[in-house]
Parts: sequence; structure tokens; C-alpha cells
Amino acid sequence: MDIAKLETYRENNRLEAKAAQGGLPKSIWETVSAFANTEGGVIVLGAKERKDGTLEVVGLSDADKMLDDFWNAAHSPDKLSCCVMSGRDATIESAGGKELIVIKVPRADRRLRPVYVNGNPVTGTYRRDHKGDYRCSSNEMQAMYRDASDESVDTRLHESLSVGDLSAETIGSYRRSYELHHSAHAWADLPDEEFLCRIGAARTGSDGEVHPTSAGLLMFGEEWRIMAEFPHYFLDYRQELGTDERWQGRITSQDDSWSGNVFDFFRRVFNNMKQAISVPFRLDENSRRIDETEAHDALREAIANCLTNADYNERRGVVFLWREDGLHFSNPGGFRVGIEDAYIGGNSDPRNETMMKMFTLINIGERAGGGIPDMVKKWTSAGFGRPVLSEQVNPERSSIFLPLAVGSVGNDVGNVGNDVGNVSGGTATTEEQVLHLIAGNPRISAQSIADSLGMSKRHIERIIAGLRKEGALIRENGTRGSWRILSSDVDRE
Repeated sequence: MDIAKLETYRENNRLEAKAAQGGLPKSIWETVSAFANTEGGVIVLGAKERKDGTLEVVGLSDADKMLDDFWNAAHSPDKLSCCVMSGRDATIESAGGKELIVIKVPRADRRLRPVYVNGNPVTGTYRRDHKGDYRCSSNEMQAMYRDASDESVDTRLHESLSVGDLSAETIGSYRRSYELHHSAHAWADLPDEEFLCRIGAARTGSDGEVHPTSAGLLMFGEEWRIMAEFPHYFLDYRQELGTDERWQGRITSQDDSWSGNVFDFFRRVFNNMKQAISVPFRLDENSRRIDETEAHDALREAIANCLTNADYNERRGVVFLWREDGLHFSNPGGFRVGIEDAYIGGNSDPRNETMMKMFTLINIGERAGGGIPDMVKKWTSAGFGRPVLSEQVNPERSSIFLPLAVGSVGNDVGNVGNDVGNVSGGTATTEEQVLHLIAGNPRISAQSIADSLGMSKRHIERIIAGLRKEGALIRENGTRGSWRILSSDVDRE
């Protein structure tokens, strides 16, 4: 963030300005909580928002004292449940000959969430949504407390069920996939009950009997049994490639013609979505045709990532869409390591660790933290635009978008404003993400952008209108024409 250009910035989901003319603002702690519980952000004291949305530097009369007041309060548990900032995160800066305080609030580690104020998590937990801080609902707080646990949420034992309540057909399909990769492994010859215990799908309960874990129930159970334990469980895939019909194909967990469990959903969806990927004619060393590309591996990773990171206790379920612009994957629950760290990799932290293990055992997914970077590399190496990760709050959802536009333009624009818009360390602003998607598919609709980013269509339309007003974007050949990016300088937003 370039303080010298502060007046060209606008408040957004990562930037908050406060005039602070009467001393340290009381509302600063709500914003600290909100940034820490979302994606982090920057607070500037000594600047205010003009009517047109731009920032005006007003300066501070005694920045040293205000900074001392800030740190004294930040380290008090009565004010802030956990101080996620270090000494280098709050500094006195100068702009236009006036002093400011710039506070960088990092995204809090999931084990420290919720970060709340005034000693009361019920009334003092906030999150950031667009340009405002809002008080979290009880459902959001419960989700944060679940994520704070070091124990994977899918290890819970369901002692009211037995292994016999799982789908024998699904278990058989999984075991055949396992044997393809581990034909000589001792587990391949084990009885079903013992095999399921080895992979984490079941274990012995307090009654001495073997019962399914949440991972086993979700992966291998019948939908109606899963719903009894997870009332909001729902898996939905839709193929929407034209305007003549609502959809050309649909798979939902509530269709009683199949099991409705996660593993069978994975297989069905992959077999449908892989048709979106063209396969060039190639032969291996034995003159047999190669039917898959690296893009197929990236597709498997995207599907597995969403299914193993979904919070199955939350509403709205898992939703996958195949549209003309690309493949959209969305699940309840945010990224546990943050979007920036997910792109970088090296820190695997799946919400359902046992389910991830089950996929890894059949060579799907990556437990070493390289899954997302590997997915990005393989998808772009196949000639497609750079995949986009995004997060939504209220309700919390995370999304992956694999653009189907062929060419490298999406790779070049994926880092638009990377050194300015990412004021707290690397996550693209909404404007940058919109431009990224448009670069990957100049004919993309506002609805498709909204679905990819987990936002409302109306909000995306406002973002696009702002970009057009600032001369960063135009539409050629009328309302049904293609978008053209005129400038990548979107740091004003």
C-alpha cells in the first residue's frame, strides 16, 4: 500500500479509514475483530471518506500518544480476546506533511477464532463484508468454534449406526479403486469392517461394536441416513450451457435413484464435468491412446477440495455448475488457511481430514498442502485461464472457478493490482477478481461472476459499473458484446 497515493484509494473489504480527530475511535476494535475473523485488512487513522468515496488525509495531532493507547488496549483481554498483531503491524506514517497511523490486521489463525471485543464473544464478534463490519450470528460463531478444534470434524462416531447401514455398493466401488493403486497392500484383502476402520471410515465405540465415523457416513452412507445426522446435507450439480432450458443435466443427493453420498457424487460429477475438457489425440509408448490430460487431474483436485473442505453442518450445501464460461465449485465454509496461503500451498488443513485421506488413498487430492498450487499449475498448463479462489461471508462459503477460455490472458491478469489492492498481504480485491474472470472470458455474465465469487448479482453489477465509470472496463458492440479491459490500475478500489 502506497501511503503517498492514499487519496486515490477507496474503502473496501480490506481497507478502512477513520478520521480519529477525537482520539482513538471506539469502533476501531469492531474493525480489528472483523478483519481478523475474515481476510485481514488495513486500518488508517487520520483519514476520512469523502462523499464520492475517495479518501482525504486529515492527519493526527498526537500520533505517538494514539499509537500507545492502541497498543495498551490491544493487549488487554478486556478489550480484545486475542491480539493477532505484532509491533511491526502498526506504524506512524506521513502523507502530505500530516501524520497517520497505519494498522495492518492479519487474518487470524483458525485456532484463535473467533476474535472478539469487550470480553463477550456473543455480542463482540464481527466480520467484514464489502465495506462494513457486521456482528456475527450464532451460526457463524459455532462454525468458527468448530474450525478452532485440532480434531478433524469428520472423526465423530455415530454409535446409533452400524457398518451395515452404509452402502455396500459404494464401499465396493471404493475398494476397487483402492486395489487399482494398492493391489499388493495387506489392507486390500481385509474384510469390509476392518478395512473401513483402517481408512478412518469406522472405529470401535464404547459398546465394543464398530460404528461409522462422520467421514464414513458422508462418503459411503445412504442420503436419508446422512440427513438424519446432518440435516442440511445437500449436494447439487447442474449443467447450464444455454438459455433455452434451465439446465441440461442435474445430479442431486436427494434423487433416490442413487445413494446420494459424497463418493458416488464425486464419481458422477467428474464423469460429467470431464466432458468439458477436450483431449488431443496422443498415444503412449504402447500405441494406446491417452484419454486424459493434466486438466483432468486439476478437475479431480477441485472437486475433492470442495467436498473435503465443506462444512456439512451448514446450510446451502455443495453446489457445482458447468457453464459456458467455466466450471464453478462452491461449498459451505471458508478456506481454513486463507486464500493467499491456499494459492501458495505447503500447509494442508482440510476441514474433513479423514475424508481427504480416503481420497488420497485412491490418488485423488493432495495432503501435503500442494493440492491448490498443483491444480492451478495443471489447469493453466493445459491452456486455460488461471483458476480463481474466492470467499464469501454471511453465509460463509468458499469457491473455486476453473475458466474454460483457452489462452494465457487469464494468467496475465490474475495478478491485477497485486502490489496495491492486496493491502494486507496478497488476496485480490473484488474488483481484481472481477477483472480476472472477465479476462478469462470476455463474454462472461454478471450472474456467472456472482456465482464464481459467491456474491449477489446486484453487488457484481455495482462493481462493474464502478469499473466502467473509472475507465477500466468497456463493453464492445452493445449490451450483448464482449468486455474489454482498458486498464489494470484498479488500486483505487
